[in-house]
This record gives sequence, structure tokens and C-alpha cells, in this order.
Amino acid sequence: MSPGLVRIDALGADPHAEIARIRRDGPVAPVVLPGGIVVWSVTGHQEIKQLMADPRVSKDAEQHWPVWINGDVPAGWPLSLWVSVRSMITAYGEDHRRLRKLTAKAFTARRIGELRPRVEEFTGLLLEELAAAPQGAAVDMRERFAAVLPVQVICDLLGIPEGARRRLQDTIGLTFLTDVAPGAVEQNVGELYAALNALVDLRRATPGEDLITCLIAARDEEVEGGLTQEELVDTVLLIISAGYETTVNLLDHAVHNLLRHPEQLALVRDGVATWGDVVEETLRCDPPGFHVPLRYAVEDIEVGGVVVAAGDAILVSPAGAGRDPEVHGQNADAFDVTRATRRTHLTFGHGVHHCLGAPLARMEAVVALEALFRRFPDLRLAEPEKPLAPLPSFISNGHLRLPVLLHA
Repeated sequence: MSPGLVRIDALGADPHAEIARIRRDGPVAPVVLPGGIVVWSVTGHQEIKQLMADPRVSKDAEQHWPVWINGDVPAGWPLSLWVSVRSMITAYGEDHRRLRKLTAKAFTARRIGELRPRVEEFTGLLLEELAAAPQGAAVDMRERFAAVLPVQVICDLLGIPEGARRRLQDTIGLTFLTDVAPGAVEQNVGELYAALNALVDLRRATPGEDLITCLIAARDEEVEGGLTQEELVDTVLLIISAGYETTVNLLDHAVHNLLRHPEQLALVRDGVATWGDVVEETLRCDPPGFHVPLRYAVEDIEVGGVVVAAGDAILVSPAGAGRDPEVHGQNADAFDVTRATRRTHLTFGHGVHHCLGAPLARMEAVVALEALFRRFPDLRLAEPEKPLAPLPSFISNGHLRLPVLLHA
């Protein structure tokens, strides 16, 4: 192992700076993950787009990553769950097409449209709760708003009972943290799967009009072409985790960036830009995830001036693509809601693995941001001079807290 390789910080103290260091070695460069595992980091927009569209790139470790197949990954590795799940996010070829087709019915334009009134209702209720905070008291906008709305929406979509939501939210949130003791990782995974299997059993016994019931029907009625039990549970996990963490971090960063840059908020209020522009620029500049683990070369692939050998693992960086100066210019780090390239990002993927839930996340964010800043026009940061502590993760891009003041 070369001593010159960038070692990815499990604590995620400053991933944007880390990505900039990696970029100095080229758009495709080797790095060391926690556990001493060497992978290719891809930070260039064009290179990521090429790999995401290449059929010679797989997300199935069971088939295409020798390090995993041979058992060379250390016990309690923080990314084990990301690699081992059996859903469309890790499927390849025909398996991926089958699983995506079965899941896609949850995210049709019609279903997203039907969810909008519920999102508006949830948002209104949350804002009224926030308004009851004592005058002058700081409110944690992440905990009280950004983290509450998405979990309500995705749990309603899936049919998860109210009493199970908070615990499920906590266990899934832990899977995005990459500085966790091995024993805690294994215990959390066990608790998570116990909760998910219990939810599936509940919905099998008491079916409803929800997505879990729909997925169970695909499992029970089409055993050969439908979902296996493992795929069913892991698909539920995928939908909850992707539908929750992504939108939480999107709202977190959108609010933070607008409060740090009041001139950008003024552009929206003056009609120069839209709330949709705010969402797209946030997705570009501060995407919900720094890195997406992992992909694997099925055969040798030339990309970014290097050859990624068959069996090598690939870590793509939406945050790297979003701040690629080759695409967004030398001021790529700046938040600008009128930027011409604000929609040119890969935050929701590209090609066959493009995120099915992207329209839902965008809709939630636009509804929530517009309502929030209309209800609290004097909203401001409670500690404007104090840097916000990031989540201890090189995957999830969010803050531990986002303290704000609601009133003038």
C-alpha cells in the first residue's frame, strides 16, 4: 500500500477538503477506506457519469468484488451493510431490472402527486409546533423539522405504524455513520433487521393500501419473478433509508445555505430564482451524500486516464462531481441559486441506478422550504459565527445540529 494515498477520514471532519486533495491526484485515484481497504475514488463529473452508464460496472459484491467474496473485509466494517444488502441498489443485470420494475410502482408521477397534500399538511403541522417555541429560544431545525418531515412521509408511503417510526429512524440513521465501533455496527444491524422483519410480518397479517403490502404481494404471488424474502426486507430498508436521510440532509443544507447567504434568499423572494433552483443548487453544492459505496469493475475499464482492473472497487463522489471545476468553474464551492450549471449534478445518480425517489425528495424540499420561509420571514442562524459540527461520516453530508432563531 502506497503511503502517499489519501486515507478517508471515518469521522468525516472535512470531506470537501479531503475530496479536493484526492482530486489533485486526478479524477480517478486510489484511496484507503477505514479497515485498510484500497478502492478507486472517482471525483470527476464526466468520469462518474461514464462509470454510472457503463454496463461493465456492477454494484453486486457477491459476484464481482473478490475482497468481499474471499472474506478479506474486517469484521464489523462500517460499510458491510451497504455491500451485503440484497435489493436493487446492489443488484446487477437482469436481477436489477427485475427489482427496479417491482419497486418503481411506488414512485410514479401520479403517486408523488397524491402525496403532495400530505406533505403540505405535515409541513403545516410542524411549523405550528415550531411557532410555539419560546421567544428568543434557539430551535434545532434539523431535529425539529428536517428530520421529522421525511420520516413521516416515507413511513406513510410504506405503511409503518406510528409506534415503530422513531426506533426505525434511529437504527437506520446509525448505518450512515462511519465512525462506529464494530460491535455496535453488528448489534445495530441485528436490531434493524429484527424490526424490518416484524414490519413485514405485521403487514402480511394486516394488509393495507401501502407499499409494503404491495411488495409482499409481489413476493407471495410471483415467487419466481418476484421478490425473495431477503429482497423484500432489503427493499423496504432501501426505500426507508434513501427516502429519509437524503431529504433530511437536503433540507438541512438548503436552510443553512440560505441563512448564510441572505442575498441568495433575496433572489428567491424577489422572483429572480425559484425554490426549485434552491433545491438544485443545494443538491449540487452540498449533496446529501459525500460518497456512494461501492461499485466494482466487471472487466478492465479505462476511465480518467487510468485502468480500473476487473474486481477493483469504486467509490463515486457526488460531492466531487458537484464541485468539479471542469464543469462548474473555479467558483464551484460557492452557493449560487442562479448558477447556469445548478442542475448539472449527479446527486441522484445516472443511468440504470438513477434514484427512483428523486421526484419525491424534490417535491418535499420545495414544499417544506417555501412554507418555512413564508411562516418565519425573520428566520436566522442562532450562532452565525460558529461553524456547525458535521455528522461523523464520510458518506452522509449533514450537520449534527442546525440551531436557528425563528423570530425577529
